[in-house]
Amino acid sequence: MSLEFDAYVTAALFDAGGEAVFALGDGQVRWEGGAAQAAHDGAALAAIRHPTAPGVITGGDDGRLVWSRPDGVEVLAEAPGRWIESVAAAPGASLLAFGAGREARVIDLSDPAFARSFAHERSVADVALDGRARRLAVATYGGAALWYARLADQQPVFLRWAGSHIGVTFSPDGRFLMSSMQENALHGWRLSDAKDMRMGGYPAKVRSLAFLAGGRMLATSGAPGVVVWPFGGADGPMGKQAMEVGYDETSLVTRVAAEPDASRLAAGLADGRVWVADITSGERADVRTEPGPPITALALGGGRVAWGDEQGGAGVAEVPPLHPPGG
Repeated sequence: MSLEFDAYVTAALFDAGGEAVFALGDGQVRWEGGAAQAAHDGAALAAIRHPTAPGVITGGDDGRLVWSRPDGVEVLAEAPGRWIESVAAAPGASLLAFGAGREARVIDLSDPAFARSFAHERSVADVALDGRARRLAVATYGGAALWYARLADQQPVFLRWAGSHIGVTFSPDGRFLMSSMQENALHGWRLSDAKDMRMGGYPAKVRSLAFLAGGRMLATSGAPGVVVWPFGGADGPMGKQAMEVGYDETSLVTRVAAEPDASRLAAGLADGRVWVADITSGERADVRTEPGPPITALALGGGRVAWGDEQGGAGVAEVPPLHPPGG
């Protein structure tokens, strides 16, 4: 299925019912079945699946955090005069975190009275919650701050590394924290002892990360193929080499997506193509072969892949049968 929207596609995801949903640069949330909601007066900047209910949650440049469903919208929080560019949740947990200016805020979707706000010296670029929604990580200039998501009065643990950190994610087992940087590199920390690791060599910024294979692998964008780092063992990727899947010198991977407990990943490219591969067997299949604008949004789940591009093109397709490279 091919779709055409009138704005940049910020995010693509599958909701709790398996329907593809797209958040757009004109503030709309659109479903593949035709439903639409005007969630924001401006652009939708970030989107996640609601962790405990149907629908999706988006942050916008209107300073609103909005829960959208095909039958309506609800404003969950507001930060007047600030952009909400990052939103995070843990599946099945009621806590929700978002960034607003120099603050990271936490609300409880099951308790309207609960609210926490954590201030930082510099702007919050991204937020992440660990799998138990117990710890909150914040990417900012100079490193990443770690907070306990429910505590009101505390000082963060600050994991320092010079430079601007623009993205952050916990490994599924909570042992590692990974940050993408303004420069063409990843940085990471083992949380048990704060030992850090620099993962460089990318020709472009790493704007997309996805854990797969039960957390044993991390797929990343920013190269001519998907760069996959091993996370098994006590040291994770420390001292290990990454592998590159689907290398193609004619374009760069702009987005990756994965099935967390499986070995499949999807890649969206700067030339508009989309493919799916299995990192265990090495088999792959092309999903979208025609050239077009860079892919800006990508999702993989339930045997389907959804994508969107910077000019409003989008699509949803069944994952085709995979085959050996060159087969």
